[in-house]
Amino acid sequence: MSRKPKLTSDLESHRPAVARPTSIEAFLQQQQGQDLLRFITCGSVDDGKSTLIGRLLWDSQQLFDDQIATLKIESKKYGTQGDDIDFALLVDGLAAEREQGITIDVAYRFFATSKRKFIVADTPGHEQYTRNMVTGASTAEAALLLVDARLGVLTQTRRHAYLVSLMGIRQVVLAVNKMDLVGFDASVFERIKECFAQFAQTLGFSNVTAIPLSALKGDNITRRSVNTAWYSGPTLMGYLETLPVERQTSERLVFPVQWVNRPDAGFRGLSGTIAEGRVKVGDPIRVTATGQCAKVADIVTMNGSLSQACAGDAVTLTLDKEIDASRGDVISLSQSPLETSDQFECVLVWMSEEAGLVGRSYDIKLATQWAGASITNIKHRIDINTLAHEASTKLALNDISVCNIATSKPLVVDNYQSSRTLGGFILIDRLSHATVAAGMIRHSLRRSQNVHKQALSITRMEREKLNGHPGRVIWFTGLSGSGKSTLANALEVALYARGRRTYVLDGDNIRQGLNKDLGFTDADRVENIRRIAEVAKLMMDAGVIVMTAFISPFTRERQMARDLIGPDNFVEVYVSTSLEVCEKRDAKGLYRKARNGQLPNMTGINSPYEVPEQADVTLDCSNRSLAASVAELLTTLKI
Repeated sequence: MSRKPKLTSDLESHRPAVARPTSIEAFLQQQQGQDLLRFITCGSVDDGKSTLIGRLLWDSQQLFDDQIATLKIESKKYGTQGDDIDFALLVDGLAAEREQGITIDVAYRFFATSKRKFIVADTPGHEQYTRNMVTGASTAEAALLLVDARLGVLTQTRRHAYLVSLMGIRQVVLAVNKMDLVGFDASVFERIKECFAQFAQTLGFSNVTAIPLSALKGDNITRRSVNTAWYSGPTLMGYLETLPVERQTSERLVFPVQWVNRPDAGFRGLSGTIAEGRVKVGDPIRVTATGQCAKVADIVTMNGSLSQACAGDAVTLTLDKEIDASRGDVISLSQSPLETSDQFECVLVWMSEEAGLVGRSYDIKLATQWAGASITNIKHRIDINTLAHEASTKLALNDISVCNIATSKPLVVDNYQSSRTLGGFILIDRLSHATVAAGMIRHSLRRSQNVHKQALSITRMEREKLNGHPGRVIWFTGLSGSGKSTLANALEVALYARGRRTYVLDGDNIRQGLNKDLGFTDADRVENIRRIAEVAKLMMDAGVIVMTAFISPFTRERQMARDLIGPDNFVEVYVSTSLEVCEKRDAKGLYRKARNGQLPNMTGINSPYEVPEQADVTLDCSNRSLAASVAELLTTLKI
């Protein structure tokens, strides 16, 4: 296919003279041996990011005839430039993007010049798509930060600059776009350049290069513009072609195991991509989690065996002996062990409309490792405009906050600046499976290294043998006034009569002691249930049958309690008495206060109650006797 576009536009005369390959084969051969630069475009909405990338594709002559023909048609249908070509349509591929004239998803584009290959990620400018910007930045080595010359540095410009810094990108191009709309005024450019320089002083960029340009008109894209005689710096393409690529190098081996490769009984290998360092046949390796060691017998690839492999290579390692290793393990060289931790400080970028709360349980994915995780402390939120630290009790959409995280088991970790692989992670909602946050680890907490589990001589099994029955947690949940406490108390009387060792953890009683420091906000309710679950687990370990009577309004926290205590030891009893009946009872006068506006967080009135979808037992205490309900529980529990 010929690469020369047949375009009847004055743009043709402004295209740079670039040596064209005569075929795809020649095109690929021309690029062999060239290095690759990954960069991201970011900035506020309508700064011209997609247009700029389209212009780069055009000027680097990376478009085929059919692409040009399609672009001309779609420019007339969706374009914003009248009869002229709308370069943004080369990148904005989603129908919603074209209809609205905005970028929503991350769009990756490849192009090349005679000096270098490029992969560029075009990211959204809208605040609600910040998560997509973080995705694009996670693999970039440089950032192209656009600013509309008419508007200057905006809040979203600062947000993206800060995120670029967090993601470890140190090379930044400040592209002051749409200079044609301010008459190529040098003072406008200098004012924006100085404003950004002041903001970026503490962001740790190694280099910030400001370039005045017009993506639409092509000024200072591939050749110097006659409209900016006052500017003596490089063109954008010239800068990108000569930008030194700063890549992390590491002597240690980091090999996250993606899967155990067993095509038949005679072969067992550990497959994955080497994240850092290199490995050779004969190297002694160590599985970080178990400490087991072996030697590399072979390095297998799709193209045969290798004597050694390095970072970026996808390989299967076979070992000289069988050891316990599976997906999620991280392999290192025996002489260079990796650090593990179950508590660390990090920066979280919150990506969910549902608030992040201290104590709420999530899943964490770090490299190929998975575990349960919870936020144990929100230290502060970062104000994007001033970089000031602000107090915060929860995480809202697009918040950037410094937090402490605790995981359900030790993970192989490092700080993000040293290792993107071991320092970057995501948090995932356990119910919806949506990614709610991206995190960058700052450092492990020393407390995780100084606290060790103490082995006890008497086990739970021996305590249960002494008691004559197994420990169990019976979790009563329902609205205030539904009958939870009454049922729990009656059940305990019945079990006590049978000689069972029991205890009732009642919501009101616990809030007078252990949880007297907690209120009734969503965050406090989450922490309330977390503490109760931990206490109930300890009492169950002592062989006691524990009954908890708490509203526990949120599904996630009830699931957290079930996971913590263990599904075989946890019985969820939903007391499904209706709100109408509960209000009529109103023994504590709480509903009356809530209706009068005196209780702002009353469950069922102005705070939600999430009904259990699969409770182990459901009891409606509206019209049945207490004795009948207790009898049903005893039959179900069999204790």
